[in-house]
Amino acid sequence: MSQATKRKHVVKEVLGEHIVPSDQQQIVRVLRTPGNNLHEVETAQGQRFLVSMPSKYRKNIWIKRGDFLIVDPIEEGEKVKAEISFVLCKDHVRSLQKEGFWPEAFSEVAEKH
Repeated sequence: MSQATKRKHVVKEVLGEHIVPSDQQQIVRVLRTPGNNLHEVETAQGQRFLVSMPSKYRKNIWIKRGDFLIVDPIEEGEKVKAEISFVLCKDHVRSLQKEGFWPEAFSEVAEKH
């Protein structure tokens, strides 16, 4: 698969799919990106940790400070405690708010975003 075809499929997946987080997954907000495909995030409870970006998103999807993500926890991680499973856009945030899955702590921040 060429790089352009891969990018097309990844972008289509991120923009088109409607996702609801499972019991293990968390919605987090990006605080900063220290590099090396790692992002420092904060949960709705205020806990901070690093998450890794899977290779399918690298060089295809750009994540910046203030974005919201759905992450899967990694049990064996000491510094990196989760992996990004989905990048949320504005439409995803709105639909999660309507359905009641959105954390109350992020409601104010999401409206500004």
